[in-house]
Amino acid sequence: MTKKTFLGAMAVATAVALTGSALVASNMGFKLNYALSQTTGGASTGTNALALPDNRQTGLNTALDLMNDIGFAQTASVQKYLKATNSLQIYTGRKNAGGPNAFASTAGEGYYVRMNSTTNYIVVGSDDPSTAYVLAQPAGGADTGTNFFAYNYHQTAADALALMNDIGFANTASVQKYLVASNSLQIYTGRKNVGGPNAFALTPGTAYFVRMNTTVNYTPSHY
Repeated sequence: MTKKTFLGAMAVATAVALTGSALVASNMGFKLNYALSQTTGGASTGTNALALPDNRQTGLNTALDLMNDIGFAQTASVQKYLKATNSLQIYTGRKNAGGPNAFASTAGEGYYVRMNSTTNYIVVGSDDPSTAYVLAQPAGGADTGTNFFAYNYHQTAADALALMNDIGFANTASVQKYLVASNSLQIYTGRKNVGGPNAFALTPGTAYFVRMNTTVNYTPSHY
């Protein structure tokens, strides 16, 4: 992988308009207004794929902390993807609150957040441009080599193809986007329609599934 580094003015803040969100950012930190949607009928379950920053605000350390920060009554559950078993660990906060089921938040790890009502969640934090995330290949058994990656807020890879190239195209089998409305995954492999409409855009605040052919210690290119 070729690591691309883009240096900007350290003190300059940039406002970026995004669908469903507004990001006010500098390379020191950001504040994101991110819409978490409730069930809208049909196949939608009110589940959203959320990416938290590397450096989260003080006190945001567990699934229970995240529910409280979003709004406990508005949040049905926080779900962690378990790579080894290709399954989900679900925390509702209704039992053993603060106990072992309130799993810890980990830098680079995406989460499913299921909502009882639509909420604009204010995410505050910063990227750590020196952090390397382990994106691991299949380990056998139920493990498919899929990693739920928290896309960085200052990452330069703007779409699924750019992310594959930044990780290493040969190392990456696919990038997958969760579709809230249909409760399904949009899968981009880069093997067909390269750079075309299937190379969906990546949005800060959203986590993506990245399926690997080989294990990579991935340090994202940042601006």
